[in-house]
Amino acid sequence: QVQLVESGGGLVQPGGSLRLSCAVSGRIVDIYLMAWYRQAPGKQRELVASITRGFTTNYADLVKGRFTISRDNTRNTMYLQMNDLKPEDTGVYFCKNDDRNSWGQGIQVTVSS
Repeated sequence: QVQLVESGGGLVQPGGSLRLSCAVSGRIVDIYLMAWYRQAPGKQRELVASITRGFTTNYADLVKGRFTISRDNTRNTMYLQMNDLKPEDTGVYFCKNDDRNSWGQGIQVTVSS
């Protein structure tokens, strides 16, 4: 079974940047659709961004222009570059293999001064 492992989270000040990585244990090129989700305390999990095998991307309105999703088929890794972070971006970020409806364990991102 393909496993997903997130890394790169942490504490950052407002206006700062982080890059999340999602390492895929199998061949990422075999996965058509991958995505990043986040869940803030007391809120439902929400879609942040998604990317197809052909590199077509989709973003939630709240992150458009600030976040960039990408995937590297040679490294079997998906990324989320997050710039101009805001306190409301705080939450646990999850990597998802949408083809299999499988999730990573999640990683904490905290934006605070």
